[in-house]
Amino acid sequence: MTDWLVGLMESLGAPGAGLAIALENLFPPLPSEVILPLAGFTASRGQMDLVAVLVFTTLGSVIGALALYGVGALLGRDRTLAIAAKLPLVKVADIEKTEAWFQRHGRKTVFFGRMIPIFRSLISIPAGVERMPITIFTLLTTAGSLIWNTLFVMAGYWLGEEWEVVETYVGIGTNVVIGIVALVIVVFVVVRLSERRKGRHASRR
Repeated sequence: MTDWLVGLMESLGAPGAGLAIALENLFPPLPSEVILPLAGFTASRGQMDLVAVLVFTTLGSVIGALALYGVGALLGRDRTLAIAAKLPLVKVADIEKTEAWFQRHGRKTVFFGRMIPIFRSLISIPAGVERMPITIFTLLTTAGSLIWNTLFVMAGYWLGEEWEVVETYVGIGTNVVIGIVALVIVVFVVVRLSERRKGRHASRR
């Protein structure tokens, strides 16, 4: 992974870092907590301009987010509801509640979601499904991404040879997020199965 990123940055410079971040939005297994600090470290050695790194990585974030927004827009509300209706344990009402929540809190979710591992990529899809005005989506994504990217690029810039420390600590945070998501899914499944059992017992009476 690191060798590939180093080669990309050596070949393309700051635009290479931006390309890596754009791909990270589309393929979350490519971790920004590796790409950004490495880009900052590379800038600290004078091999890339620091401002250019911040500009291109933020541009890459926005381009990747817009691509996923487009996926959500193509999917649309009707198709999302149709897919939900076919999923086991999922009710159309669940999607409608999520939709109502997103309509109330969508702007904050897009902005702060850009700074949460895993969700920073996925949040663009519901924004597209709900057809959030693309200008607002782009501005919020740019602002949130600029904050996230600057923190990690500057961490790599200041840490120098120790830039990999960033990955270690953020990896812990990512695991916590994954654990919370897994717990929520388990609770959802348990509650929904319990509701089904109660419904069956009630229908037999």
